[in-house]
Amino acid sequence: CVRACVRACVHVCKTYIFIVSPEDDRAGHSPLVLHIDSSHLQAMCLEKRAFYRLISGMHTSITIHLTAFHLQSELLSANPIFGPNFEEFRKRFDPQRTTSQGPLWLKNLYFTYLLVLRAITKGEPLWESESFFTDNRLDERIVKETIRQIVRAAKSCPSLFDETQMFNDDSSVELKGQFKEHFRNISRIMDCVGCEKCRLWGKIQVQGIGTALKILFNDVQKLKLRRSEIVTLFNALGRFSSSINQLNHFRADVQDQTTKTR
Repeated sequence: CVRACVRACVHVCKTYIFIVSPEDDRAGHSPLVLHIDSSHLQAMCLEKRAFYRLISGMHTSITIHLTAFHLQSELLSANPIFGPNFEEFRKRFDPQRTTSQGPLWLKNLYFTYLLVLRAITKGEPLWESESFFTDNRLDERIVKETIRQIVRAAKSCPSLFDETQMFNDDSSVELKGQFKEHFRNISRIMDCVGCEKCRLWGKIQVQGIGTALKILFNDVQKLKLRRSEIVTLFNALGRFSSSINQLNHFRADVQDQTTKTR
């Protein structure tokens, strides 16, 4: 997980571009995110745009995992085989097949990753004071050093997410309340997902993003996190990191195939 986080951090540092994009339920985006066209999204305040981009980034992460570990064998096979499905990836993210929205959805993944990474960096005092109790002192030391490695890797990147630009006007209290309620609603909707593994990872990522926002918009010196919040935060970072690394594999393979056809 550390290697994946570090690789993703380096990649995002080199490639991330901030851009606002509309969302809809194509390319693996479920109807949980209502369709909003570009003009409406641009008219939203920064906080609401950020919310839609966060959810879009989470959905993009899930979609990439589905295409990277796609069932290659018969559905009821005794020994199912999973692997990357390039055609499915193109179907969901190719600009020509998504009316130019696919690349914007991918950039929303970077946005979500950077927000979570920024929260982990800002939360460094919390991690230093946290015991990470596992009933095994060696494991506790390994966990703490692993988190230090992630924080050091994050600090090596220029800061690409500035939380001070958000929730700083008269409507801040109301908007924060809306954010919390939206995430609670999404978590409740996740309870209706039939696949247990999908439901588990969906709820972990939702709570992980919620924890990241909690760190970003509060004084970390006064903040207390539950164990479950810490666990979901770092698991969410791991999933987004893995998604970015899978995306890099897809890009490399697509480039190879394009070169061969020339």
